[in-house]
Amino acid sequence: MKRKKTYKWILMVVVAFATMALTMLSPAQDIPGEYQEVLAYLGKQGDFKDNVLKVNIPRNDLKVSVAGVATPTSFGFGGWCAMTRGDMDMNVMMGDLVLLQEEVNPVMSAVLDKGLEVTALHNHFFWDEPRVYYMHIHGHGKPADLARAIKPALDVIGHVSPSEGAPEKVPAASTAGNAVQVVEGKLNIEKLNTIIGHKGDFNGPVYKVVIGRDDLKLNEMGAVINARMGLNTWAAFVGTDEKAAVAGDIAMLESEVTAVLKTLRKNGLEIVAIHHHMTGARPVVIFLHYWGIGPPEKLAAGFRSAIDELGKSGNVR
Repeated sequence: MKRKKTYKWILMVVVAFATMALTMLSPAQDIPGEYQEVLAYLGKQGDFKDNVLKVNIPRNDLKVSVAGVATPTSFGFGGWCAMTRGDMDMNVMMGDLVLLQEEVNPVMSAVLDKGLEVTALHNHFFWDEPRVYYMHIHGHGKPADLARAIKPALDVIGHVSPSEGAPEKVPAASTAGNAVQVVEGKLNIEKLNTIIGHKGDFNGPVYKVVIGRDDLKLNEMGAVINARMGLNTWAAFVGTDEKAAVAGDIAMLESEVTAVLKTLRKNGLEIVAIHHHMTGARPVVIFLHYWGIGPPEKLAAGFRSAIDELGKSGNVR
């Protein structure tokens, strides 16, 4: 009788362990074939739960400290992309890629070149070393097509040297040897005005052109939100006719984001942030911050090309 109880106990333990093993294995076994092909093609691991394939893109290659505290990858540096079936047998893909600052624009170009969208770019930490940014991506299509579209971007991650991704460093102080001379009165503003189609104002050595989005009727709690309230697009130039730097902000409807991103990247301008400035206001307006170094007329032409994408039915002029 005692031996029978012992066998029964052993059997219960064996069954329990077998059930645990099956439970651990079941997610992989349940991954649909088309998603298994995605994981194999991307060379990544992932899981399938709640009808969503989640592909893991952790930055195990990074050793990040935040305010001097060494942080593991799982603390907030695990990138991912996910797919789920939508209407008409198409999949929706979303994701969040963890990138070093020198990787942001090469990865963004790779994403845009394959017909995917970039929907946000921001930081999650202060005082992180190295600096880490988070790029949100979006796309529609068949799983295999989405995998082919995102793979070039994933292949860039971890393979951009700081010298490849970074523009020339511009010292803060003004000296004769600076990459860009920060001096007053050295820019041909008439040429810039002609290219951009708008006039600006000097503030010390900085020439700034501000363009309101008067084509948008933005209200919040009955108040009109206009250019003076922050609904504007701008470009600030500093430097000389030979070499200048530009920084600015472009106010866009959601439907305008991708076209503006593509145009800025094709013109060699770097994207440094994509976010919103206002909550509760309608329509939703997204703001994109950019930066570039080069001949001022080339920088102005890149900016002009981007604003030409705004309000195609009633362009900002």
